[in-house]
Amino acid sequence: MANPSRSFDPTELGAYFALIEVSSLLRHTVEQQLQEAGGLSYVQFQLLARLGDSPEGSNRMTDLADGVVYSRSGLTYQAQSLEQRGLVTRAPSPDDERGTTVTITEQGRDTLAKVFPGHIAVLDELLFEPLARGDVEVLADVLGRIRDHMRSAPPRSAAPRRRKTR
Repeated sequence: MANPSRSFDPTELGAYFALIEVSSLLRHTVEQQLQEAGGLSYVQFQLLARLGDSPEGSNRMTDLADGVVYSRSGLTYQAQSLEQRGLVTRAPSPDDERGTTVTITEQGRDTLAKVFPGHIAVLDELLFEPLARGDVEVLADVLGRIRDHMRSAPPRSAAPRRRKTR
């Protein structure tokens, strides 16, 4: 466990604030582009993109919630919204009657195809343009290690549910 009395040196503090600011600026522009190009929120895009990358085009809600680091109830609302638009279908999971499986539809794939060019353009312009290829490789390595470290403890959405006692 981390030392609670430790303070950050200027380099660590600068790295932290830069990461937060870069993340906020990038997400803001990405959200605008997704809304304009496809009427999608950032979370809805993540959900569709994960389903689109899945070999079967399907995934369990719990796994999707863990992957996009979003609450189960919040993701249920987002999936319901996408289902109403015809972009996904939801059905009981074949291997767990308590679970729900979400599947991307052809209309959902078409929406992804419509938003991806602008999405890639935003990422190219804001994230990758100022970096050399070696910088991108270092960034991918560093962020990958941080992500893996943070995911070593399951996200809250993956924690077993507690039954309410009366």
